Amino acid sequence: MADPYQVLGISPNATDDEVKNAYRQLARKYHPDNYVDNPLADLATEKMKEINEAYDEIQRRRRGGGQSQGYGQGYGGQQSYGQSQYAPPSQLDDIRQMIQNGRLLEAEELLEGIPQQRRDGEWNYLMGSIYYSKGWLDSALNYYTAACRLSPGNLEYRAAYQRLMQQRQYGAYPAAATSCDCCETCATIYCCSSCCSCLGNGC
Repeated sequence: MADPYQVLGISPNATDDEVKNAYRQLARKYHPDNYVDNPLADLATEKMKEINEAYDEIQRRRRGGGQSQGYGQGYGGQQSYGQSQYAPPSQLDDIRQMIQNGRLLEAEELLEGIPQQRRDGEWNYLMGSIYYSKGWLDSALNYYTAACRLSPGNLEYRAAYQRLMQQRQYGAYPAAATSCDCCETCATIYCCSSCCSCLGNGC
């Protein structure tokens, strides 16, 4: 196969984070979902296969020749691409971590790169968390509502929705923040489970 580092457009001395970032950017660009009913669909599929193989090869080399179980298979492995209905969990986990670290613009860019048909409850919750952190409460509420509708049994999504509704009711609007409200949600889930009888009624 071609030099995997050349395929990803990076130096062999690139850090692991640089490898991941290069992979992410190419995966967003050539993901088959972006080429539905497009004459370039076959070319994009082949390119995506090449990108996946290059990433897996780099991971194999960096693990001393062992079988790669890394980011390539979790986020865009050949078996998962085109078969998973929603965004791969590891990708959304990465985005959640970015939000918690205050990297809102980068997280939002990655979320926007996920095709419309794969925007599930977690996608909407994370987007709502970004807007909540920015202080854009109306937009945050819309995304939290969608998250609850798509995943009605998720207590984390309900807690975020209920908290925001209570803040709107009592006028306790937060100032724009630079980090995610994901951690606050853990405490809110406990409070809602103990005190808020409306949790069982859904959003």
